[in-house]
Amino acid sequence: MNLAHVQAVLVRIEEIRRRFGHVVRPERNKFEQVMETLNKPMRPGCSSKLEPVIARAASRNKLDPDLIKAVIQAESGFRTDAVSKAGAMGLMQLMPQTAQELGVDPMDPEEAIEGGARYLRQQLDRFGDIEMALAAYNAGPGAVARYGDVPPYAETRRFVSKVLRYYDAYSE
Repeated sequence: MNLAHVQAVLVRIEEIRRRFGHVVRPERNKFEQVMETLNKPMRPGCSSKLEPVIARAASRNKLDPDLIKAVIQAESGFRTDAVSKAGAMGLMQLMPQTAQELGVDPMDPEEAIEGGARYLRQQLDRFGDIEMALAAYNAGPGAVARYGDVPPYAETRRFVSKVLRYYDAYSE
């Protein structure tokens, strides 16, 4: 069983949960345990090929490299060929329009990391808060501006929480 198969199964589970959630209530703790196991951050040093790329993007965009690693882990699990059902692509899961605006190829690891880091820096500059910046990265800056905080979208709240957990793990 490969990661793509596991991800497809998890997507299907989520669809079933949304459709039949009022009838079937999975144990949240068990689901979270499975997700934690599948989404453990890479140990520092495992992405040695990407380390210098991440370091350069972090330096250019005045970001902590561990934050970039956390976003990559949450978004794609360090899979360069990742494509979401919404159409987000690459390591940093950039939407096509965002990638075009940033002038990067989201499927090229170096360009994706640079573009994603630049986009994250833009959100930090705009909102001045790491949680709101991560929410804007995930849900779009319009949603964060509309709510004046992390939007009440379950997916976005999970994303922010996941990135912060990974950030803590990478910073240790």
